[in-house]
Amino acid sequence: MPETCPEIAPFDTIFIDVSEGHRLHVTIAGNPAGQAAILLHGGPGSGISATARRYFDPKRYRIIQFDQRGCGQSTPNAAVSLEHNTTHHLIDDMETIRAALGVNDWLVFGTSWGSTLGLAYAQHHPRHVRAMVLAGVTTTRQKEIDWLYQGLGMFLPGQWQRFIAAIPDHMPKDDPVAAYYQLLNDADPAIRAGAAYEWHLWEAGSITAESTSAFPEKWQDEHYRLTRARLCAHYFHHAAWLDDGVLLRNAGRLAGIPGLLIQGMHDLQGPPVTAYELAVAWPGSELIMIDGAGHSTADAGMEEAIVSAIARFAN
Repeated sequence: MPETCPEIAPFDTIFIDVSEGHRLHVTIAGNPAGQAAILLHGGPGSGISATARRYFDPKRYRIIQFDQRGCGQSTPNAAVSLEHNTTHHLIDDMETIRAALGVNDWLVFGTSWGSTLGLAYAQHHPRHVRAMVLAGVTTTRQKEIDWLYQGLGMFLPGQWQRFIAAIPDHMPKDDPVAAYYQLLNDADPAIRAGAAYEWHLWEAGSITAESTSAFPEKWQDEHYRLTRARLCAHYFHHAAWLDDGVLLRNAGRLAGIPGLLIQGMHDLQGPPVTAYELAVAWPGSELIMIDGAGHSTADAGMEEAIVSAIARFAN
């Protein structure tokens, strides 16, 4: 089975002005004449991942990444402003990037939230999508949001009690996303920072199949936590501005686009039922289940499956 490539540094970094005063940070790596691939990070708000570049053969692929609106080096940062930041803006941003780089069609790779964005983009612009590889599949339906921030508590009772205890009594404890959305938009910087910490502490408990609550390195940065938590709560509080279940209902629009879905069988954050339902609804897709893996692409078997899937489309 193919292995990840050594570290791949971008050969070009640019900034692209898009609508409503937003400016996107875009990197390009690999072969300038290679097959184009767009990498969609998770979160929302997690930003460009250097690790994700290593899934692609740099001799065959032109590897394009961007910090989605509000995060990473894109401006304005979500810690300051969440205006003009919706799924539909991100879809338009992808088209702006594609046109600016002279790409006709590309492979779309997305993980977690990136799979939702990738599906939404492909259903709007199918003729520009050559193939898709999605891992830790989500479609951001309301029941998926409710599971992640309520139902999952039955597996993590201690962490759940702490997550809920951080919500003041005058806020809706039966709707944690709505409560944290308020806290993360509070005028007091200390309240915003505390809510961002608790949001990430809750998420850390279920990101891998291992029992851990340790923060990934990026999450240890307070500004990063605030940016990412504000974007996550912003998108999930608004159900990603998608009609509930629309990405599954419209999966037939992807007919003719080959897709590989990589899913951990022990994924608590994105339960496998969503990937299964998508595979059934998407003609020409293939579901690859990884025994023992959770939501993290670093879990055993996930990286190997992703690299292998991407290599299948290298020609």
